[in-house]
This record gives sequence, C-alpha cells and structure tokens, in this order.
Amino acid sequence: MKKYQITLVKSINGRKPNQVATAKTLGLTHIGDTVVKEENAAIRGMIVTIAHLVKVVEL
Repeated sequence: MKKYQITLVKSINGRKPNQVATAKTLGLTHIGDTVVKEENAAIRGMIVTIAHLVKVVEL
C-alpha cells in the first residue's frame, strides 16, 4: 500500500479552524513536523484541505 510523507512547511497560526484541526489530527503542530501515513480516502481529503500548508512525498 502507498504511503505519504507529509511535512508542515507553513504555520497554522491564524488559519481557519478546520485547517488547524486537520493539521493537528495528522499530528502536525510545528513547522518542520513530518508524519508518514498510509494512503486512503480520509488522508487524501485531509491533504487536500491543507495542501497549501504541507509538502507531500509519495513513498
């Protein structure tokens, strides 16, 4: 199964509440935080929601 490496590259300060909640749900709280998640519909949706804040690498 595919995995995504997701890195927060922009701050979540001052963002819409749903974007902040999405980042925190993924485990991203500080700039530079990186998580590896398995690819599924929920994770893809989260990535779309905060695409402008993160860098995504497919593993």
